[in-house]
Amino acid sequence: MFFYYNPILIAAAVLPAIALMVFVYREDRMEKEPWPLLLSLLAQGIISTSLAVFTERLGTKLLGGLLSPNTLIYQVIFNFLVVGLSEEGFKYLLLKRRTWLSPAFNCQFDGVVYAVFVSLGFALWENIDYVVMYGFSTALVRAVTAVPGHACFGVFMGAWYGLAKRYENYGYPEKSRRCRTLAVLLPTLLHGAYDLIATLEHSALSWGFVGFILALFAAALYAVKKLSREDRFIG
Repeated sequence: MFFYYNPILIAAAVLPAIALMVFVYREDRMEKEPWPLLLSLLAQGIISTSLAVFTERLGTKLLGGLLSPNTLIYQVIFNFLVVGLSEEGFKYLLLKRRTWLSPAFNCQFDGVVYAVFVSLGFALWENIDYVVMYGFSTALVRAVTAVPGHACFGVFMGAWYGLAKRYENYGYPEKSRRCRTLAVLLPTLLHGAYDLIATLEHSALSWGFVGFILALFAAALYAVKKLSREDRFIG
């Protein structure tokens, strides 16, 4: 394939995710996370793409047998449950499996770093797939939409995940469970809304999509800065 012989295309697929990982890593001010752990989280994100593809194909087949793809209800269920919940759910499951009991998870902001690395592992692998199929122009569009979108979903997942760990360590298991639920629910809702607005064919929604992603990016950036500034040890 052309992709394998073109370093510019490779860079276009990979560099946006790397840049965002470096940004979040630098915002971790209390205690830097070990790179072997972060690289393993990147791998967990890549693994989650394969798991999500399987459930999305199964969900598409089942949903297509019940509803017409041309209906709004189909699009809502597909984007929020089949896609959003599959992708964010598997990211969360692999994130928790790898980090919840890790001794390195001793600061609240660590949850953000971990979740963003998993999310960007997913985005990086997904981006390579899209660039292989559609080329450089797709890489440019996804560099400013889908890749930072996954990073934003990771920020909100990590914000609640880090708070859940803090409550768990401080002896509040019920509050911790609620936060872990929100760590999956909020990214799923944001992901579903992102995909739904992007896929509905209506001219007025084009500007709505731009407004949505700008608001999403601004909220995620604010959350990163605030959580980094207010970080604390929770061991």
